[in-house]
Amino acid sequence: MRYTRIAGLLMAAEALGLWLGLAAPAIAQNVTESFLNQQRQVEERIRQELETTLPAEQEVLFDWGAWLTGYAFLFDDGIDSSRTLRREDFRLWGSLNADEGIHQAYARMRLSYNDFNHGDSLDGNEDDLEGPNLDRGWYQLDIARFLRKHSEVDLPVGLATKVGREYVMWGTGYALSLPLDAVQVAGRIGDLEIDGLFGRTIHSWDNLDRTRPYHWQSWRYFYGVQAKYHGFEKHEPFLYYIWQKDRQDDGNPLVYLQQWRYDSEYLGLGSSGELAPYWRYLGEFVYERGKSYGHNQFLNRNDICAYGWDFEIDYLPPSPTHPQFSLEYMFASGDPDRVLSPSDATGGNAAFTRDTGFNAFGYRNTGLALAPDLSNVHIWRAGASFFPLAREAEWLRQLELGTDWFLYHKHHEDAAISDSLANVQDGYLGWEMDYYLNWRFTSDLSWTLRYGVFFPGDAFADRTTRTFFLTGLTWSF
Repeated sequence: MRYTRIAGLLMAAEALGLWLGLAAPAIAQNVTESFLNQQRQVEERIRQELETTLPAEQEVLFDWGAWLTGYAFLFDDGIDSSRTLRREDFRLWGSLNADEGIHQAYARMRLSYNDFNHGDSLDGNEDDLEGPNLDRGWYQLDIARFLRKHSEVDLPVGLATKVGREYVMWGTGYALSLPLDAVQVAGRIGDLEIDGLFGRTIHSWDNLDRTRPYHWQSWRYFYGVQAKYHGFEKHEPFLYYIWQKDRQDDGNPLVYLQQWRYDSEYLGLGSSGELAPYWRYLGEFVYERGKSYGHNQFLNRNDICAYGWDFEIDYLPPSPTHPQFSLEYMFASGDPDRVLSPSDATGGNAAFTRDTGFNAFGYRNTGLALAPDLSNVHIWRAGASFFPLAREAEWLRQLELGTDWFLYHKHHEDAAISDSLANVQDGYLGWEMDYYLNWRFTSDLSWTLRYGVFFPGDAFADRTTRTFFLTGLTWSF
């Protein structure tokens, strides 16, 4: 057997201008959703950059490595015009690929340090060390290939299973897109791929309901089945069903005269592919049903009947500068009774009424500065990006410039969105423009910059613009 060892280290250093910030009073807990979504956007970018692909050409392949990432950003959340956070992550990983890819395993540990300027923390904790925690860790067995090679049993279908902590995204990720501790089963019959899921949220993941006694914990179970069809040349339709059960113990409800359990089911269908040469698309529709507790309810629950969708079209004309133009429309239904929160039980849906507010566990880019949850919103996005110096010297070719523009509107103008500062009963939330730069100088050195400005609309009593600025330098070897 042959062993290969590959070690890597990524180091990100923040621009010096962000290391100074202004002190600010502590922020209220009811405006943390935008902050959590901003953090999610940064984590999504890191996840996409650091995804490990396990080659299967060799009998045994062992890889290991580590990276240190750091970034800092300055933002205005509508309460304080200048907040500064620095975050550093150390991640140590190892991967094993054995028996020509029949056995695969991957583990990644994470140690994080958050450092707010004095007075800028959202919860009063200005310096926080998190971990070490298991970031990813899974084992995958290709059952069909194993039987074919070692037992001379040739199954008429493809069959594999993966067990452990992994990022799970179904469909295009509108209803489910997050890391889970899960058992996943993947089967294939001809052009039909069928996936099964049994998983639960990571216990330290923030809860959907921020008014719960232990909202910094989440204990939800996910069960699901998904079918994808690969028989079309330029289209890949899918259909899935997800059942989510809330198993968190909130203690004695008689103390609060309130229960918070949110049990939901999602039926999703959609497709992705190519409409014409240089034109790509993705689309997904999700219907949600289930049971939720309304405001001041602990005995009876309301029926959930909600829906959402997303459609995106991209144009990638042939050019050395690799331009891309995007149009996207996102929608998530709201509930007119949810006048204080689109997702919380306390201050949420009225008792003994149907809950029509869409709440799921997916991810979309909803902007840098406002960063709303996908509930009670219409969001239109127009984006463009290109590599303006693709024909120049090698160190200039990987300079990418891009922008995204957003328009926001409520579904129900008298209902709440995730930003509690949208406190006027008006549908127009405002608009936002975001800009970004990604520049890989060499294979070892790159720089990123993000800047967003949100212009509040008539739904905000305070119409002051909000800004978000992030910069970081990445060195890898």
